[in-house]
Amino acid sequence: MSSVNRRPGRLQPFLASMLGFLSIMILVAASPAAAAEPSRSVLDVPNSVAKAPGAMKAYTELIEHTDATIDMVPIPGGEFVMGSPKSEEGREEVEGPQHKVKINPFWMSKCEIPWDVFEIWMFDLDVQRRKLDKVKENARDKAAAEYQESQPTEPYTDMTFGMGKRGYPAICMTQFGARTFCQWLTMKTGRYYRVPTEAEWEYACRAGTKTAYSFGDDASKIDDYAWYYDNSDEAYHKIGQKKPNPWGLHDMHGNVAEWVLDQFIPDYYKQFEGKTAIEPLAIPTKQFPRVVRGGSWDDDADRLRSAARTPSTPSWQDQDPQIPKSIWYHTDALQVGFRIIRPLSEPTAQEKKDKWDKALPIYDRKQGRQ
Repeated sequence: MSSVNRRPGRLQPFLASMLGFLSIMILVAASPAAAAEPSRSVLDVPNSVAKAPGAMKAYTELIEHTDATIDMVPIPGGEFVMGSPKSEEGREEVEGPQHKVKINPFWMSKCEIPWDVFEIWMFDLDVQRRKLDKVKENARDKAAAEYQESQPTEPYTDMTFGMGKRGYPAICMTQFGARTFCQWLTMKTGRYYRVPTEAEWEYACRAGTKTAYSFGDDASKIDDYAWYYDNSDEAYHKIGQKKPNPWGLHDMHGNVAEWVLDQFIPDYYKQFEGKTAIEPLAIPTKQFPRVVRGGSWDDDADRLRSAARTPSTPSWQDQDPQIPKSIWYHTDALQVGFRIIRPLSEPTAQEKKDKWDKALPIYDRKQGRQ
């Protein structure tokens, strides 16, 4: 399996001046996700309600008290063949065997989550704006406050590493950080958001295609659709600059790789051979490895294929000097970001607890790990 993030030395100038000032991070062991689910006040947004799959439309989610928005695209439910055939160029064994998967309809963010949105949660920018405008706290603000208390510690350096911020994809967060952002966004908007599963991600990436990429098998066309090693100039780029896939999703190939919910299990697909998997999810039970999809600005073209799977590794934290390592940041994962989905039918609180929001261990104080 080809490696990611080939330029680990980028952090060294920053860390040299910071080592004397870093302190140990301690997080409360209880997670907001484990608490009883409160009733939610819903922010009214045009086209965000659909009573049936055929009524789903694209809509723009609003981040209240800010100018930030997230464009959401409807993804029809259906069945597809997950994984790659043995004849596909660049294929790895972990992409097989191919198997049928059934997916329920959902909305997916048109692009990767940018810093403009991620930092609202990181730094309470919506709270500061609301207070400056002297706007009274509403029910959604109160509900989101719990998740703003469970937000990243202030980063000890510029987490963009000079590659750009406004309009660029947020990077370097752990899967835990991406998931907690979704919990905050759920309370902030009243609509249930989460990170996609690996199966949902590949289904959306393929957009009805069966080829190596959503634009076909010819990798020579990739410059029109993706930022990758040969054309990225060693950095990520603003979201939405390349052509979208057939379902209107940008940067599913390249720019930054994207977190999904699953634990990385090399032979996970074998259990579904000859069967139809229904909404599969390898629930995480340990910190490493977990799955990112799509390839990045730092990867070769074959790593951007629709079926390509990449595991997270402890090396993504190599230059983090903290003891224990941060549960929020992967200091060496300059190639990793995320996008979000919203299921058409929101699962019950019990279903969330048992599957969609489940991730163990949440935090191990003794080991200092997520």
